[in-house]
This record gives sequence, structure tokens and C-alpha cells, in this order.
Amino acid sequence: MMNKTYGVCLGLLAFGLAGFGAPASHAASRLAVDEAGNGTESASTSAASSPTTSNAVDLQHRIDALKAELADLNTELAAAKDGDSATPEAAPQDQGAPPAAAPAAAPAAAAPMPLPTPSMSGPLATGIPHELPAGPFGKIEVTGILSGMGLTEGNHIPGDSPTHWDLSNGQVFIQKTSGMFQFYLQGGAYNIPALGVPFVSTGNTTSNIYGPFPVGYVKLVKGNFNVEVGELPTLIGAEYTFSFENMNIERGLLWGQEPAISRGIQLNDTYKKLTVSFSYNDGFFSNRYSTLSGLLTWAFNSANSLTFAASGNAGAYARIPSNPSFFPTPLLQNNEQVYNLIYTYTKGNVTVTPYYQYTVVKTNPSIFIPVGAHTNGGAVLANYNFKHGISLSVRPEYIKSSGAPATGEANLLGYGSGTGAFSFTVTPTFVKDAFFLRGDFSIVHVTNFDPTTGFAFGPTGLNLNQPRGVIEAGFLF
Repeated sequence: MMNKTYGVCLGLLAFGLAGFGAPASHAASRLAVDEAGNGTESASTSAASSPTTSNAVDLQHRIDALKAELADLNTELAAAKDGDSATPEAAPQDQGAPPAAAPAAAPAAAAPMPLPTPSMSGPLATGIPHELPAGPFGKIEVTGILSGMGLTEGNHIPGDSPTHWDLSNGQVFIQKTSGMFQFYLQGGAYNIPALGVPFVSTGNTTSNIYGPFPVGYVKLVKGNFNVEVGELPTLIGAEYTFSFENMNIERGLLWGQEPAISRGIQLNDTYKKLTVSFSYNDGFFSNRYSTLSGLLTWAFNSANSLTFAASGNAGAYARIPSNPSFFPTPLLQNNEQVYNLIYTYTKGNVTVTPYYQYTVVKTNPSIFIPVGAHTNGGAVLANYNFKHGISLSVRPEYIKSSGAPATGEANLLGYGSGTGAFSFTVTPTFVKDAFFLRGDFSIVHVTNFDPTTGFAFGPTGLNLNQPRGVIEAGFLF
């Protein structure tokens, strides 16, 4: 009877130990489960001889396996947390993905970079390009600008008005920027306001200067070498043609002596730090292909570069305009030689571009230039970007032509033989997303003026100063 009681107690004890081991087996890994199964099988085989000792060993094995698995999980969790803290992205990461997958997603979220064409010196930049499928051309990029302007000036000349309101730019830029065959098309309405000269309306500028398609060319690319053919922006000068491309709304005094857009062919190549360009073109849009232009740029580093540019008419051509007020081919400048030395410093929020200009027009009575002349000029273009989309640009410049009224040299500046001119322009700009708002405040002062032979500002042409204010607002899309 006593042996039977002991048997019942031992059976109940074995049942309880087995029940305690079951939850542990569910929490273990696959390896622990397999080991637990083997232990259970061994325990059931030897239960008759020593049930208490066998189940205790089995239980200890299960507990040890569970502890080992828990330690492994803690190690993996700590490593995952360390990986998350080292990730630069602030957004929550997918914990189920490998740690290396998070940084790889960052480039996909980056916005497309602005295109390099049309060229822009800042502080404005081209809009984010819109990609369009174009069949055999692959993908093309589309950007544009829509802007208006208002102008007021003092001492306006006869025929001009003291105030003007007009569309400054309504243009679209279509281009293909990849592959061996590329192209660029620019079309629409535009105005080209410039210091020291009367205002010309946007309608007359577009119709009579370069037409509704002022720039357009095809481009063949092979590595760093490319060839462009069509209506091309000039290689000369530190200022571009259109208002949105520049630090200031109005073009400066030195720009007035330089070509802006020419028809022709241009070759470009880059070798390490050196960029070389050469163009055979029609100069000041003369439609007579006799002008040679060239450019050399040496980039010392990412912040400093030096450029030498030159252009000259190898022939002689007098294109007589039907309306001199709306004519892109002035007689004197179209038969000149022009040389530039341009230094550019760009780092962080600062851009500074001082440059020197020399021009010469030779005597040639056969094309109505009885006495030639030359000019010397210099300018500094500077811009500083503040916070919150605000920037400030300044442009002081001075130019002087040779000669005197008594000797009758060519009137290269328009104020009389031997005259000079100083100007100062300041342009604050605000940019918010695609919107921009900016204003020009400028003064032009004529020097070496002879009131008997020259013509400056005001109703009588005797005022030596012309103040001007311009405001421009619009969208780059």
C-alpha cells in the first residue's frame, strides 16, 4: 500500500514538471525546440528508472537554451539601434530592411538639379526642369520664365518717357541635354533694358532685334568636346543678354560695346582645368560671316578662375539700318576688336567678378569711319546671398573713349567723341521657390563732356546724370 502511494506521488510530480517545461519550449528558438524534443524523448525513455533526475536535467537544458537565444536577440537589437542612430536621415526607418538599405534611398528623394542653360550668373537660377518624352529624341527638358517690369527715370531724352511698364520676359526653353546629339531652343517675348540708353518696348525689341526665337542651336557632343551651330550667345563679356540671366536687371555700360547674340559655329573643349572655345560668326547679328571669337578659361580651383576673351571682324561691313532705333548691328561696334580679361571668385554666399575691357575701331572711310577710336573700361560685378532668399548685387563701372571733339574720333559711347561714363547699380533680390522680386537703383554720369558737340541726357542733352529705378517680378518654372 505504501509503495502504491509513493508511485502516485511520483507520477503527479512528473506531470507537474512536464507542464512547467511546456511554456519554456514555446519561447525557445528552432534549435532549442529540437534540443527540447530530444530531451523529452530521452526523459520518456528513462522515466521508469529515474523520473525526477531526468526531468530536472531536461528543464535546465531548456532554460539554458532560452537564455542563449535571448542573449542573441538582445545583441541583434543593440546592433540595429546603433545602425539607426548612425543613419543621417531623420525619417523613421523600416526596421525589417537591412541597415544598409536606408542610405541608398536618399538619392531617390533628391530634387533634379537646375540646368546649365540658359547661362545665369545668379542670384536667380533656372526652374526645375520638366521632362517630356520626345520619341526618337528621347527625353527633352522644358523650363521657362514669365516676368514683368516697371521703370522710372530722370532726365529722359526727347522721344522717351519718364515711366514705363512692360513684360520683361515671357520665354520658354526647350533642350535635350544627353547623348551625342543635343539641342537648345529659346523662344518668346523679351526686353533688354540697358543703362544710359532710351527704353525700347518689349514688342519692338522682340520684333526688330533678334526676333521671337533669339537663341537656338544644335550641339554634337563627344566626351569633353562639342560643336554648336545656330544662333549662339556671345563668348565676350561678363554679362549675359537677358535680364533674368544677370545679377542686375539692366545691362551695363561695358556690355553696350560687346556683341550679344551671333549666328555661326562654335567649338568647345575642356582639358583638365582649361576650357577653350572658338567661334566663326556674324558679329553683331550682321548676317555677314567675317567675325572670329575665342575664349580661354583657366580654373585655378573650385572658387577661382581667369578668362581671356577676344573677338574681331576680319572683314569690313557697313549694314545700313532702315530704323536705327531698332537695330542689332551698329556700324562702329560691328567693325571693332574687343578684348576681355575676367576674374571670377565664387565661394559660399559670395560671387565677385572684376573685369577689364578694351575695344578698338580702325579708321576705314570706305565704310563711313573717317577716324577710328578705342575705349578702355572696367567693372566689378558682385553678389552676396543672405538668408531667407534675400541677396544684394552691386555693379560699379567706368568706360572712357579716346579722342576729342576737335579731332573727330568715332563716337563709340554715344555721348560724343572722347567722352567717358561712370555708373553704379545696386540690386536687392528676393527669391521664394519659383517666385522672384528685385529692383535696380542706378545712376549714370557722363564725363569729359563737350556741350557743343556731345549729347547726354535731358530734353536739351546737357544733363550729365541719369538716375533710374527698375522693378521686376515673375516666376521661373
